[in-house]
Amino acid sequence: MNSPCYPVAMDVGVCQLRSFSISFLSSVLGAESSTAVSLDNSSSGASVVAIDNKIEQAMDLVKSHLMYAVREEVEVLKEQIKELMERNSQLEQENTLLKNLSSPEQLAQFQAQVQTGSPPAGAPPALPPNPGPGPTA
Repeated sequence: MNSPCYPVAMDVGVCQLRSFSISFLSSVLGAESSTAVSLDNSSSGASVVAIDNKIEQAMDLVKSHLMYAVREEVEVLKEQIKELMERNSQLEQENTLLKNLSSPEQLAQFQAQVQTGSPPAGAPPALPPNPGPGPTA
């Protein structure tokens, strides 16, 4: 294994990881950072700290973008839950009204249809259409 960084295999892996981190950071921070990210082939502590700082900045940036996206998705889901709960309440009220307006024979016929699956072809509907909340003539 030939590397411009270090001759020892483990050091080569560290060097490759640093190179990957630098290329990743360059792509992530390219538009936001005015300073160029470069690799110092020496093992000085300053270059390691600089790389660590850039990695931390990139991770913070990714974290903030993810948190923003999650917050947006949570808001959308909360709105959908609210709409579904309202629709469920409306349907429950409609169901209660239809049960109260139907005769026992209609309820029995409907229960039989539910137990067998679907109503027979050509059979009249179990419940008459709802004319609305107005008075009947």
